[in-house]
Amino acid sequence: MERYVMFMLKRAQSVLFTQAFFASLLFSAASLTAIPAQADSAASRPTPMGKPVDAGSMVQFVPNIFPTGQGLPSGMGLAKNGAVLYQAQCASCHGRKGEGGTAQELIGGEGPLNAPDADKTLRTYWPYATTLFDTILRSMPPATPGHLSHDEVYSLCAYLLSENGLWAIDQPMGAQELAAIVMPNRNGFIRKFP
Repeated sequence: MERYVMFMLKRAQSVLFTQAFFASLLFSAASLTAIPAQADSAASRPTPMGKPVDAGSMVQFVPNIFPTGQGLPSGMGLAKNGAVLYQAQCASCHGRKGEGGTAQELIGGEGPLNAPDADKTLRTYWPYATTLFDTILRSMPPATPGHLSHDEVYSLCAYLLSENGLWAIDQPMGAQELAAIVMPNRNGFIRKFP
């Protein structure tokens, strides 16, 4: 260790090291003073891509879906269609039977949530079924989020909820039906705000 310290001290005292250090310091200072001028000129130029989007047209792309079901789009789905979609779009991450894989376990789950190894599945953890629709619509599958139709998302919700014993497998699911489902953990969270 002592040899290394001595070596570093000698190197620091060398002329070449000192010159290189001051040259890099001057270069850094010159670069920092040039950044604000470049940023100002870049901010004032319009970008050649895209077009401005107003708030009204954003609604069609990203609906606001609330726990009550407000904001759920129209559509209808069946669990049997959701089963096929699940195998094609979800099983590679969530497991063939929803048991988990590289992503969260979705189907099953037993025992209390305060256990150290609690299963946080749809049935045991999620307080609202509408959150499932919102999550799938916005972010699933991760490689191509937002490409599923509303009917496909309702079908996936029907399938996942039926596999968790919360929905009849042959019953169609739409906005009203999804919002009416009372999840087992609905009252399992402490509300901070009314």
